[in-house]
Amino acid sequence: MSELTPYICVADSRAAIEWYRERLGAEVVFEPVVMDDGHVGHCELEVAGARWMMSDEFESAGVAAPDPARGTAVSLHLTVDDVDAVCAAVREGGATIDRGPEDNPPVGRVAVFHDPFGHRWFLNQPMS
Repeated sequence: MSELTPYICVADSRAAIEWYRERLGAEVVFEPVVMDDGHVGHCELEVAGARWMMSDEFESAGVAAPDPARGTAVSLHLTVDDVDAVCAAVREGGATIDRGPEDNPPVGRVAVFHDPFGHRWFLNQPMS
């Protein structure tokens, strides 16, 4: 079996963990590995079975958070039960809503946002 798990980078993993917990309902499923310099070297989060990995920036490894002055190279697609509720929660938490929420048959109800850490998310609530 194959699996593809996003590994994102943020400028402040501790703040991102709390934001994703509060706004997306994420759970930490692999506790943060804190490096000698205090940076988070690795952690893992999950929302209803959707998992991603995350770390702070590491110049020595060539790992950097998104640069808002450039476009977005990757979007994170998250299937949720209620796009409107999640969209309201992330907006309240400072996310920039780029699209929706709106119906997009046959895909379902969708919204697109940028979180405060520069990552672009595509929310999808499948048609029932």
